[in-house]
Amino acid sequence: MISKKAKYAIKALKVLTEEYRKGPVLIATISARENIPKKFLEAILLELRNHGILQSQKGKGGGYLLRVGPERVNLAQVVRIIDGPIAPTPCVSLNFYVRCDDCKDEETCAIRPIMQQVRDANLSVYETTTLQMLVDSVRT
Repeated sequence: MISKKAKYAIKALKVLTEEYRKGPVLIATISARENIPKKFLEAILLELRNHGILQSQKGKGGGYLLRVGPERVNLAQVVRIIDGPIAPTPCVSLNFYVRCDDCKDEETCAIRPIMQQVRDANLSVYETTTLQMLVDSVRT
């Protein structure tokens, strides 16, 4: 399950995708359109900016905008930035692997293969769904 923070990040990025190439979007505009608490949204957008997904402009006419095209950002990138590992257990994580401390032997673990399947199923959706696809699916 993704966190509320990740869900808000995706909703905010949806707005920025809808407004792509139209200039910066105010935090207040995103907050109002998606019903996201403004203070929480500020922290989310800052985190996405710090990871290179967004850029910000200060002053009159300022706000946030996508740094890269929405067809180049997938949901796996966003979820990893906000929530960290996508894997349901640390022993099957591709980017954040940690051996489970309660597991005697990964090779004979009955749970690990199932968790790998869960990870792979989630990744197949997250990695193949871009921000542009997210917006396009809403429009159709």
